Amino acid sequence: MKVLVIDGQGGGLGRQLVTALKAYAPDIEVLAVGTNSTATNAMLKAGADQAATGENSVLAASRQADVIMGPVGIVIADSMLGEITPAMAVAVGQSTAKRILIPVNLCDNIVVGVTDASMGKNVQNAIDALAGLRE
Repeated sequence: MKVLVIDGQGGGLGRQLVTALKAYAPDIEVLAVGTNSTATNAMLKAGADQAATGENSVLAASRQADVIMGPVGIVIADSMLGEITPAMAVAVGQSTAKRILIPVNLCDNIVVGVTDASMGKNVQNAIDALAGLRE
């Protein structure tokens, strides 16, 4: 299974996801793509198997992934303070991969109907969702 983790800004959520993925199943191939080099480096240091940066990397990796994980903003053009380009949002949205999106109520995108959980709990919920896909 190839899991693509996409994150931007400081890469904190992506770092947490990569760490949790590797703890859950070290055999999963984790490809990390950051919208900037800071996010990419954070995910690489967390144990991603491969890492890349930028729009074209999101486009290419979205075609290869079995599962895409990241903040909900990765499917919203111009989110994350403009770091998610329209092409990135389309690539993630049109990918044949399953998407596991973590609600983050920032950058003018508010997701209603979800509990106000800590980021750590949201990351664990994402890992649980991935475990459900593997069954």
